[in-house]
Amino acid sequence: MRIKICGITKPEQGQAIAHLGATALGFICVQASPRYVSAVQIRAVGKELPPEVDRIGVFANATQEEICETVAVAALTGVQLHGIETTEFCHKLRQSLPNVEIIKALRIKTTEDLTQADAYGECADTLLLDAYHPQMLGGTGKTLDWATLEQFQPSCPWFLAGGLTPDNVLDALTQVYPSGIDLSSGVERSPGDKDLDRVAQLFEKLEGKRQ
Repeated sequence: MRIKICGITKPEQGQAIAHLGATALGFICVQASPRYVSAVQIRAVGKELPPEVDRIGVFANATQEEICETVAVAALTGVQLHGIETTEFCHKLRQSLPNVEIIKALRIKTTEDLTQADAYGECADTLLLDAYHPQMLGGTGKTLDWATLEQFQPSCPWFLAGGLTPDNVLDALTQVYPSGIDLSSGVERSPGDKDLDRVAQLFEKLEGKRQ
């Protein structure tokens, strides 16, 4: 199982979280976010990470040019699209970044929103299901209704996000069977400041689930 910790802002925390067992770190490339980091900052963190740890940049309604430039400067291995990017946009981005993982986040308000999964599964490598919030694109702390996802089986791998914490992650994984999980606010002291004790607790809880 992939384990992605998102909203990394501090190099020393990124290194520590990678060594605890994270398979991917997420960096917020949306300037309005309290967790925003620049491409240069991301590159500095990435230089200290084990090569097998994925470096994912999170974007929302950025242009293709902005994304490609950030990927180049930050040395990202993946991009996560968290806005209202169309399937056409994803196809074009795939052509520009053939060797970079494309993750499309779907903000789920009702079960009807799950119908988007098939269309995006054809143009993205991975999906990410997050809880809907009218003002915030992510890091809301809100959980999804896991019961509605018990039969969710998209055509590509997917991350479960939305309000996951060390306290509820095992409850989620008894109902839902994602390819990976994504946590941000659930392992923070404040936006962008990760609580390493909580991260360690997460990996202790997940022991045996990470195959």
